[in-house]
Amino acid sequence: MSEQKLVKPSGEEVKRPPRPKLIEVMGPGLITGASDDDPSGIATYSQAGAQFGYTIGWTMLFSYPLMCAIQLVSAQIGRVTGRGIAGNMRRHAPKWLLYAVVLLLLGANTINLGADLGAMAAALRLLVPLPTPIAIAAFAVCSVLLEVFVRYTRYVSVLKWLTLSLFAYVATVFVSGVPWKHAISGVLLPHLKFTGDYLTVIVAVLGTTISPYLFFWQAGEEVEKEREDDAAEPLKAAPSQAPSEMRRIRWDTYIGMAFSNLIALAVITTTAATLNAHGITNVTTSSQAAQALKPIAGPFAFAVFALGIIGTGLLAVPVLAGSAAYAMGEAFQWPVGLALKANRAKAFYGTIAVAFVVGALLNFTPIDPIKALFWSAVINGVVAVPVMAIMIVLACTKVVMGEFVLGPILRTFGWLATGVMALAAVGMFATIPF
Repeated sequence: MSEQKLVKPSGEEVKRPPRPKLIEVMGPGLITGASDDDPSGIATYSQAGAQFGYTIGWTMLFSYPLMCAIQLVSAQIGRVTGRGIAGNMRRHAPKWLLYAVVLLLLGANTINLGADLGAMAAALRLLVPLPTPIAIAAFAVCSVLLEVFVRYTRYVSVLKWLTLSLFAYVATVFVSGVPWKHAISGVLLPHLKFTGDYLTVIVAVLGTTISPYLFFWQAGEEVEKEREDDAAEPLKAAPSQAPSEMRRIRWDTYIGMAFSNLIALAVITTTAATLNAHGITNVTTSSQAAQALKPIAGPFAFAVFALGIIGTGLLAVPVLAGSAAYAMGEAFQWPVGLALKANRAKAFYGTIAVAFVVGALLNFTPIDPIKALFWSAVINGVVAVPVMAIMIVLACTKVVMGEFVLGPILRTFGWLATGVMALAAVGMFATIPF
């Protein structure tokens, strides 16, 4: 393979292969996309498939370019500027807006993290008779220790391997007796129903697939990736590195978001072929979906689905805690980064640990976890639209991005995604039972 030369601002030339292997390309985008299918998301997709069958599958095709656009914007902001979303907001947005967004993100992520820990424990109990408190504590402690004490590059490798757990949902599709003609029709041909229940599910699906924590995580991980590479610099300072890096970001994001939506579609298809086909149309948690599968699709589908919940949770909960810590750290100018040792980023890692502790404890309060998750979705709906708008404005500003301001196509899709999420937020508030 031929090599290209990268030039650091100091004038030093560094050789690097122009076409890295696929496993090297896959990183922040893949992990971000996979973490989008967390146990709470699996519950949403299960409810969508159980309630409306194959007629809801088109949402995965519709949301794909919107997801790609907004995640590309976040990734490019991180890689070009060398700062995450909150770091750029601190420099270019009103302080009150920055602090409001960060605190709302911290609250929503902590609630979501707690719900995911509870869902993982519930899924484990379906397979092993382990007490719920012990399971929740074990998952929380394991995740914190990995995120705080394992070297960043090795930890990212662990997260990459955990993405394979999502193929559990692909496996369940092929043992669920799917009528493929109807399933494919549901993806390619939108079946719109202007009813309150149908619109509510669409809003829930869009809110699950496009969430603020994903923006902060992918931007933060691009910054981490650049800092871990001695040959790399923020693209604004080293534009010669841009062609290969922008190509890597595009492929990483396209594949990561496709993987995310493929898994979501597999969950919808599985529950449509089993639960909906047998008249089971109300599923409130991912473990309920797994349990309902057992008498219909058999013990194999049940076990694989339950294991998938645990695997996706182990992938998602560090991302939820980590994205909150990136946002808090940059907002308050702490040393941030999973590549830093714990004693050099105490507040950053402390935020991760506190998020896990509070999230775990939420499972032992009188708070209804389903209602808590609902309000987490409401907060995400409130936060997503202004954050997306701010990101696009930042990414279109030459002072911020230098010569790497957004092109017309990405800018158009970015604003389109923002508009769709704004409509979804309006729809969400219209369907809240006051």
